Amino acid sequence: MGESIDPVLLSDMDAYWRAANYLSVGQMYLLANPLLREPLKFEHVKPLVLGNWHATAGQNFIYVHLNRMVKEYDLNMIYIAGPTDGGVALIANAYLEGTYSELYPDIAQDEEGLLRLFKQFSLPGDRLSCVASEAPGSPREASELGDSLSYAHDVICGNSDLLAACVVGDAEAETIPSWLRWRGHECVNPTSGGAVLPILHLTGYEGVGRDQLRDFLHGNGFHPYFVEGADPAEMHPLLAQTLDAIVFEIGHLLSATRSSCLRRPRPWPALVVCTPRGWTAPMSLDWQQIEGPRRAHQLPLPEVRRNPAQLAMLENWLRSYRPEELFDPNGRLHSDLADLAPRGARRMGNYSRLIGGALLRDFR
Repeated sequence: MGESIDPVLLSDMDAYWRAANYLSVGQMYLLANPLLREPLKFEHVKPLVLGNWHATAGQNFIYVHLNRMVKEYDLNMIYIAGPTDGGVALIANAYLEGTYSELYPDIAQDEEGLLRLFKQFSLPGDRLSCVASEAPGSPREASELGDSLSYAHDVICGNSDLLAACVVGDAEAETIPSWLRWRGHECVNPTSGGAVLPILHLTGYEGVGRDQLRDFLHGNGFHPYFVEGADPAEMHPLLAQTLDAIVFEIGHLLSATRSSCLRRPRPWPALVVCTPRGWTAPMSLDWQQIEGPRRAHQLPLPEVRRNPAQLAMLENWLRSYRPEELFDPNGRLHSDLADLAPRGARRMGNYSRLIGGALLRDFR
């Protein structure tokens, strides 16, 4: 608590985040040349590019920091993605932690596996462009806007050791279903249920100010923690220290409620992460800003296949993550970075109750 995080660890976490971002962009755009071993050409890009970038880098950022919490405190945690249009983020992180390749052996952790991972995304008859149950660790389907908190509180019932990190998107947060479900933590039995950590991810879409949002969360029984910025060098230590404080607070509250068999005392911690819309994407296109405004909502570069300038921008975008520092010559994530992910059943994409078929029994 309050101690500074090892700068070497933070540097490795930044590299892991860059790897997740690289895989996310690759899934949206690339048909070949997955490690950029040669200059990018039109034939390396999908004829039809699909995907949604606006919150993807932020989701990847949150995911790598939750990985650290799982390892640091030996937590049993799952990740619930409210922004269902960011399917590339969940797939990228499930691949980096190894769960994806275990469930889909043809998508191996090598250059050929990377190529197949990229090619399958949004391919007719293959992987959807949004969050879906075929992505390891995902209990939700695309187009379900406003239900993430309900899923989170449902899955912790009867699972007293489970912590559900529920990322609520800013557009989702302003739906009527979401506004009604912020009080779900009052309905969980503290002696038999786990805990939900609401993570409100703001990217500039929200229509309320910080004071109004803080008052809203306070009114629903939460103690909000705000992490806001655009510079990764500042955001990494800030989010790491904030999550340390939150995990400590959750442990204290659970201990207090279970020892007295009372309802959870207020306030309950909630995290608000504010990042630029389209974070880490190219800054401008045709003299118009991309990162921040609505142009970052779906595809920042929509005409890559036929526009040489956009093709060059895509290559610069991909190379900005420095893939040569992230993957070995065989296309596998460097071992020191791979070690940042939890192992075995502790991986957030490997929670047995969220993997179809893992708990099936013969019907009698």
